Amino acid sequence: MNKVLLTAVITILLFGAGCKRDLFEPAIENNRQVDDPNALMPSQARFMYGLLGNAYTRIPNTGWYHSDVATDNAVSNDFNNEYLRITQGLWSPLFIPFGFNRWTNGYHSIQYINQMLEKVNEVQWAVDPNIAELFRRRIKGEAYGLRAVFYSDLLRLFGGEASNGQMLGVPLFLSFQDPLANFDVPRATYEECLQQIYKDLDSASLLLPFDYGDIAEGGTVPAKFGNVARTDYNRVYGNNFRGGLLSGRIAMAVKAKTSIIAASPAFSSGNTTTWENAANDAAAILDLINGPSGLAATGLEWYGGTTAIADQINGLSVGVNPPEVLWRAGWEDNGAGLERDNYPPTMFGNGRINPTQNLVDAFPTLNGYPITEAASGYNPGDPYNNRDPRLKMFVLVNGGTLSSSTTAINTAADAPTNDGLLKQATSTRTGYYLKKLMHSRVTFTSTTTSGQRHIKPIVRYTEIFLNYAEAANEAWGPLGNGGHAYSAYDVIKAIRRRAGIGLANGDAYLELVKNNKDEMRKLIRNERRLELCFEDIRFWDLRRWKENLTEAAKGVSITGGAYNYINVETRDFASFMTTNPIPNSEMLKFKALIQNKGW
Repeated sequence: MNKVLLTAVITILLFGAGCKRDLFEPAIENNRQVDDPNALMPSQARFMYGLLGNAYTRIPNTGWYHSDVATDNAVSNDFNNEYLRITQGLWSPLFIPFGFNRWTNGYHSIQYINQMLEKVNEVQWAVDPNIAELFRRRIKGEAYGLRAVFYSDLLRLFGGEASNGQMLGVPLFLSFQDPLANFDVPRATYEECLQQIYKDLDSASLLLPFDYGDIAEGGTVPAKFGNVARTDYNRVYGNNFRGGLLSGRIAMAVKAKTSIIAASPAFSSGNTTTWENAANDAAAILDLINGPSGLAATGLEWYGGTTAIADQINGLSVGVNPPEVLWRAGWEDNGAGLERDNYPPTMFGNGRINPTQNLVDAFPTLNGYPITEAASGYNPGDPYNNRDPRLKMFVLVNGGTLSSSTTAINTAADAPTNDGLLKQATSTRTGYYLKKLMHSRVTFTSTTTSGQRHIKPIVRYTEIFLNYAEAANEAWGPLGNGGHAYSAYDVIKAIRRRAGIGLANGDAYLELVKNNKDEMRKLIRNERRLELCFEDIRFWDLRRWKENLTEAAKGVSITGGAYNYINVETRDFASFMTTNPIPNSEMLKFKALIQNKGW
């Protein structure tokens, strides 16, 4: 989490007049305690709010987890890459690339949050009692919402069938644990964890504004806040607090992301969340942007893939999101790390993430048909022509360009440059380089770097649309809507239309499958794969769907203009690896913990 978000969370003037300079200076003996009566006074409110500030700095998914290289979407040319290593059979309770830190950070954060919930009523958040009560209400809501965020992440990573055959979640701690407390408690059931997450999110939604922002003169304060003056409302929930703080909208998004996992095949036997619940949770958000008509026209390139979107990101005000982004981390100015890691060698990059032929083949042709269908018109001798426009937006294919450069990148095995297949350690292993996430204006020379502003979404609206499409299709079929104004078919049609698919033929393939739930499921899952590739989603999607985890990663070797498809990397995942292991260090410390099945 970068300085912009930390500024919004901690260092803005939270509580108005009366704050003293020593709020961020050490107390006597550098050992200020929250039980110190002085810490509860209005002048110390920002010090106390630091309990939540600490949790905010640990929010998961504010950085990139490139787990696609452990799926059929990509490989890495860095043989020390942790995700690559787990594909080769090294995944274990002793080696969890995304596990130990998330477990410890999650529980550390929950401790701070629980302490805040116990102290929030004692702190004098402002001199004015009405303002103090509004802050108390808001901070409670933030705390409940944050606790749900961390438990939802822990459940996604570590929940599942345990070695005793039960569907288990993680240990639930709902009160502050002092050093003498008993931490050796068993894992709660999957259902108990879910219900606690839902309860906390409902509490957050009741206490928080839907979005932060000033109410203009003549406007009305939301009824749930009671008889509150507009100026008082703005002081606590206004523009000064946009950017990073938990809101009602974010709470709804966390619920939608949690319930789609719970309803999925790998976890549905252990809880009461249904596909209908998941569809309704997603629709509650989408209804607020008018359903499919609210799908952001520029949503495919929210990362600054074109000059126009780069200008939009550069012009963002603090706390304001692009239309596609529901919740994001703070921005990074002058960033170039993603590009340095992933540009090809001739552009002074390390070519780390290499999309696979498997992913390339998942993009349909322009008329919407899969390339395996005769009606697609796919030409194996000219495989990148007449294809889904997203292919060349997300994947650098042979002859493609990156950034503002007009120089074609040659990825062929007989390429004259080091961009070619397996030419050197930083060359592609698959015949492709990553293009998605690459900012259109980042450039390098041998001595200079032109960095640009980057944003990292935590939740995108397109993900919520795809959640709805998946759940609605399972609950009501492709054309059913469960009482909402749109169906799974309507959502997928809008997403494919935005991508430029089937515009000339009315998307005939979608029309062909719209009455077949099973075929629509395949299409929805494929659209999800394409739209959300390289966003740390497919690794978990394959597991919640109980899909094949061992499909070999493939590539293309182009020689003399001929396309020869090659096996690049095997995947060594056992059937029980739909779950993540509990870290071995935790299993050794706490006898009450039960390990997940197979680990």
